[in-house]
Amino acid sequence: MQSADWYFDFISPFSYLQFESLHQLPRDLDITFRPVLFAGILNHLQQRGPAEIPAKRRFTYRHVQWLAKHHGIPLKFPPAHPFNPIRALRLAIALESRREPIATIFRFIWRDGRSTDTPADWRALTAALTVSNADQLIAGKLVKDELRANGERAITQGVFGVPTFAIDGELFWGLDATGMVADYLKDPHWFKSSEVARIDNLPASASRT
Repeated sequence: MQSADWYFDFISPFSYLQFESLHQLPRDLDITFRPVLFAGILNHLQQRGPAEIPAKRRFTYRHVQWLAKHHGIPLKFPPAHPFNPIRALRLAIALESRREPIATIFRFIWRDGRSTDTPADWRALTAALTVSNADQLIAGKLVKDELRANGERAITQGVFGVPTFAIDGELFWGLDATGMVADYLKDPHWFKSSEVARIDNLPASASRT
């Protein structure tokens, strides 16, 4: 059985779209779901997110909406974006990062267009998950530590964005890479070909100062 780490953040619509596309991957792939704080990765890399660049923000939101239509995935943006995803991430971890609760959280935000910020929406989400003590669960030290450890693990592995699959030391970033993951699982030898090795170590002839 092949295994993979899948790094994601509920703030990312691309993470939602890839989650809804996981059926394209082999059924026997053992996926470990690893919620991470995308903002922490951006801070580590000293980069801005796509939603922090006005023209890119507009294009990205339109692109996401088009991708959802193109792939036949129901999608409705939440009332505001970016939003603070920490409570949702911690809740997923408190529920053992299992696929079913993660699906419920993703669909609450990105299919139903709901928020996790207001007390009413938070109650609705936790009710959908049949969790009566969500605030107590997400305040636990072990939950907070695991979210932090996921972020540190992601950075150690070289993750630079979400969603990202990490398989055998290889990284596959973004919804566009879903097919690439499937091909790698089918034939990893191509990824060790001489041309792939050459471009992996391609020198730069110029750089920005």
